[in-house]
Amino acid sequence: MKRLFFSLLFFTGLFCQTNAAFSQSKIELYPPNWWPGMKWNKVQILAYAPNNGALGQQEVTLKHRGVTLDKVHRLENGKYLALDVTIAPDAQPGSVLIQFTPEKGRSQKVEWQLSARREGKNTDFAQGVTSEDFIYLLMPDRFSNGNPTNDRMKGMRDQSLNRDSIFLRHGGDLQGVINHLDYLQQLGVTALWMTPPLENDMPNRTEHGYACTNHYKIDPRHGSNDTYKQLSNELHRRGMKLVQDAVYNHLGSYHFTILDMPEKNWVHQWTTYTNTTYKDQPLMDLYGAEKDRKQMTDGWFVPTMPDLNQKNPYVANFLIQHAIWSVEEFGVDGFRIDTYIYNDLEFMNRCNAALLEEYPNITMFGETWVHGVLNQAYFTENNLDISFKSNLPGVTDFQTNLYGIGNALNEPFGWTEGVSKLYTTLSNDFVYKNPMNHVIFLDNHDKTRFFTYIKQDLNKYKTGIAWLLTCRGIPQLYYGTEVLMTGDTYPFDGYVRLDFPGGWQGDKVSGFTGEGLTAAQTEAQNYVKTLANYRKNSPALTTGKMMQYVPKDGVYVYFRYTDNQTVMCIMNTADSAKEVTFADFDERTGGFSKAVNVVNPGEVFDMTQKLSLNAKTMLVLELKR
Repeated sequence: MKRLFFSLLFFTGLFCQTNAAFSQSKIELYPPNWWPGMKWNKVQILAYAPNNGALGQQEVTLKHRGVTLDKVHRLENGKYLALDVTIAPDAQPGSVLIQFTPEKGRSQKVEWQLSARREGKNTDFAQGVTSEDFIYLLMPDRFSNGNPTNDRMKGMRDQSLNRDSIFLRHGGDLQGVINHLDYLQQLGVTALWMTPPLENDMPNRTEHGYACTNHYKIDPRHGSNDTYKQLSNELHRRGMKLVQDAVYNHLGSYHFTILDMPEKNWVHQWTTYTNTTYKDQPLMDLYGAEKDRKQMTDGWFVPTMPDLNQKNPYVANFLIQHAIWSVEEFGVDGFRIDTYIYNDLEFMNRCNAALLEEYPNITMFGETWVHGVLNQAYFTENNLDISFKSNLPGVTDFQTNLYGIGNALNEPFGWTEGVSKLYTTLSNDFVYKNPMNHVIFLDNHDKTRFFTYIKQDLNKYKTGIAWLLTCRGIPQLYYGTEVLMTGDTYPFDGYVRLDFPGGWQGDKVSGFTGEGLTAAQTEAQNYVKTLANYRKNSPALTTGKMMQYVPKDGVYVYFRYTDNQTVMCIMNTADSAKEVTFADFDERTGGFSKAVNVVNPGEVFDMTQKLSLNAKTMLVLELKR
């Protein structure tokens, strides 16, 4: 690990390299374009000449009606300039000519694009992802191979392609996702979240996408920028939404700003390699040590992902502008923010505010893999009287996952055990400003697959799915969970990231068509489809209030309701059948006479009679008068 860190320091030693002979070398501009009429109309363009250490000494002029060059920042590394420009509301789209003039030699003109904003139906983006949605999380490399010609790309560091290896590339891509959007829509999905599709030109482990090497380029093994736009357009045409996975905390070690750093403090520098502690407590601990706080925030997540210094104003602008650019360029509707707790939190407030100012309906939810409701609340909008106030609208709700549904299904019932943990965790929602903004889930790309976790018990599986699609918040399903994919994170996380069946030509089993699925897989898939599509049209489950009752003898009852619809959810986590009396919950059952099983509408219960519920099962009932 130390060798890697010192190699990065060696790259920073290239700062002083100057060579006027390369004055006509290519100059790259980031962001590559912008738009008139944006609230973020003061753009900082990072100009980079990979082969010209004298760029920083050149004079810069700009010519375009409505666009002015306000200031030129000369960074430590002579290959970089930061250009502050202002774009007037009436500036005309077109090529903005930026001229770079050395002290000796010829001037060089570079085009920077001022693009036209979307018109007509294409304006339907930045909608936000809410409790009315059902998110599907997938890894493009492991979902479906729609274009085998891009499986390997000449010149990229990782040339692997082997579906028999859990760590090598498998060839899935964005075209494969586009090809199966009808499947997702029929499943009841309304929003798609993918692990990052941006370029990851790293030597290995490029299947996950979290080590970006170019923010403004889709990884060519996934497709192109145009392919990503096509995916966005196809989603919106179906009334679905696009969630982009944002990674602000770190980069891949082969990102151009790491191989050739604009400034020494572009990343957090340590005398020897220093990893984050992964301990969030020091950030909020009244008795915490500054040393622990610094290592938590400034330590590196892993050696191959350098930790960005978001207090550096150029880094901050680079990241915020990329987020805004992504929404406008690709039609993003919301962001899932990776490793949220490791970022500089004041920077994150700035970034979130900038997005919300530009797109008032957009939503963000941050990955907050922490332990404890109060810890999680610290990172999102909350009702706590504390010095730091986060403006993050929602989080990935690890609390209902770590201390909730899994315990409910796998632990015996007790005063604080089993389903009591789920009840207790939800009872602490009072600390959040809006718990409906939180994303609830059974599993994801970092956790043991749900069907494995519950020891492949189909009744428990259905109970978990029923909870996911009826509890408060925004439900998220991990790809393949609907067809009972299995896999444990121990010993390697690759086992929870296997290929979706049917995504590759020649697959004998297909989750898309149903060919070769077992009876249990088909039953599970149909269960998800039925309940998810019911939820889509149920105001009680999407936007309704929630009321829960203290669990008794392993039975947990809660309601989702509006003035016009009431849904009763009965979960029996015990090892034996239990009887339920509707009148025991008369605050919500009063005035109703019938209860219809929403998964099997032909099954109707007389609410004057007791209901018998089998062990390890759950019923979702719509109450009727």
